[in-house]
Amino acid sequence: MKRKASLSLCLLLLAAAVAGCRSRTDKSAGTVLLSVSDFQGLPVQVSVATGPFSITNLTVRNIAKDPTGTTSNLQSVEIKSYSINYTRRDTGTRVPPALVQSLFGFVQVNSQAQFLNVPILLSDQTLNPPLSDLSKFGADRETGSAVIVLDCQMVFFGETLSGDKIASSPSGFTIEVRP
Repeated sequence: MKRKASLSLCLLLLAAAVAGCRSRTDKSAGTVLLSVSDFQGLPVQVSVATGPFSITNLTVRNIAKDPTGTTSNLQSVEIKSYSINYTRRDTGTRVPPALVQSLFGFVQVNSQAQFLNVPILLSDQTLNPPLSDLSKFGADRETGSAVIVLDCQMVFFGETLSGDKIASSPSGFTIEVRP
């Protein structure tokens, strides 16, 4: 009886370990993954007076979940939109509203697409607190600081030609916003 219980426990632990190795591939629908593989021209310090702000060049890859399996054009992804959520790295609690933008693109399976001048802060973010405080008062009214440090999480959304909804894992970057 003890031997059977220990064998069952070993099999359960083995299954959990295997499942943990595939956590990213098991979370998204479909047979492909979207991945932001490269940023170029990412501003790290910006002034609210000179916006809007964008990433000069961004690369999104479409990767087959099973690299040894067969692929099809139905695994190609139509990019529909992206979002950026902001969190404060400093002591403030107010954050700009999330940026949600439509974006048109097409990424074939096991290929990549480049997007130029992808906005990361628009007027909806800079004209609302806390960023609007920097232009109106020269400092964040909540913290008194003239610099707001934002951690940004960017996610791309699309759909395969076969109809599976796909979202990339979040890609993160940090920017300092000044008056």
